[in-house]
Amino acid sequence: MYAVVVTFRIKSGHISAFLPEMMQNAATSLATEPGCHRFDVCTDEERSEEVFLYELYEDRAAFQTHLNSRHFVDFDTRVQPMVAAKEVRTYDQVPT
Repeated sequence: MYAVVVTFRIKSGHISAFLPEMMQNAATSLATEPGCHRFDVCTDEERSEEVFLYELYEDRAAFQTHLNSRHFVDFDTRVQPMVAAKEVRTYDQVPT
C-alpha cells in the first residue's frame, strides 16, 4: 500500500464551497480508480479552515494515475483559488 496524507489550509470564508468539491473528488476517486482503496476527508471544529485527507492507494503508480485523472485535474483547478496552503506527504508501507 501507498499512503498519502494531505493538509489543506483554506482561505477564510471558502470552507463551505471547498468541502463539497473535496467530497465529490473523494467519492469519484473511490468509484472510478481501481487502485484507490481509501479516501477519507477529515476536519476538526477547532481548526475550521483546515482539511486533512488520508488516502490509500495500491502503489505509487496508482496515486500517479489519480493525479493525472480528469476529475482530479478539474477539481484542482476549481479549488485552487480557495486554498491558502497545501502540504502533501507520501509513505510506502513497510514490508512485513
